[in-house]
Amino acid sequence: MKELICPAPAKLNLFLHVVGRRADGYHLLQTVFRLLDYGDTLHLTLRADGQIRRTLDLPGVPVAADLCVRAAHLLQSETGCQLGVDIRLDKRLPMGGGLGGGSSDAASVLLGLNRLWGLHLTRQQLQLLGLRLGADVPVFVFGQSAFAEGVGEALQAITLPSSWYVVLVPPVSVSTQAIFSHPDLTRDSKILRMADFSEAGNDAAGMRNDLQALVCRAYPVVAMHIAWLGQHGEARMTGSGACVFAAFDTEQEACAVMEKLPGDMCGFMARGLDWHPLHDLAG
Repeated sequence: MKELICPAPAKLNLFLHVVGRRADGYHLLQTVFRLLDYGDTLHLTLRADGQIRRTLDLPGVPVAADLCVRAAHLLQSETGCQLGVDIRLDKRLPMGGGLGGGSSDAASVLLGLNRLWGLHLTRQQLQLLGLRLGADVPVFVFGQSAFAEGVGEALQAITLPSSWYVVLVPPVSVSTQAIFSHPDLTRDSKILRMADFSEAGNDAAGMRNDLQALVCRAYPVVAMHIAWLGQHGEARMTGSGACVFAAFDTEQEACAVMEKLPGDMCGFMARGLDWHPLHDLAG
């Protein structure tokens, strides 16, 4: 029995600006993605009969809507592969948290099955397939820190300083669709160059999450978590929320903040990754 164990790391949006909207309703963004050494784990077991099965239920997610299952079916149909897979997901990342959990899971399925099924697809081919599953999937296939534009799929590699992050997980699930369709969302942030971010740094004025104010109004508990973490560093929401984070130079600094975490708050600390653990599974 051939099995691959595939990490599916979380991501942070170090900033997130909404710079426009396409005619089809999709929003034009600018962001910097940072991968973390914390996330879900997928177990992919080869099947010879062509069946794709989810072997562990995911509460609230029917099989037909499961991005892992959809990724496997998409890859199978696009390549004509006759092999199958059993998929078991060990879930740690919260749903509706802005950490990219479902997208990361889907990308790890694409990368893992590319190896397990012997498909030899290039990274670009896998990124294009990933985009059909969701706007955040391509960055996980891209597999490194990235400055992103478009709907999040136009990616340029970026070098980021070594950092540790404290990530707080408010007890709410935020609807990305509801936030992006909100009439109060501003969609006219100034377009940046990648050099603007590199020169200014993550803590500089003007680097923000354009969705944060809306989410904080709709979910006061998110604002509460930002306020607490903001006492210890530059606190910001990731993605469309609900999770919030702050960056620290050393593991010791991050540990010190985690030790102060109130008993009614949950979170974790993680190191920023320069490369996805499965980066070498695509050409």
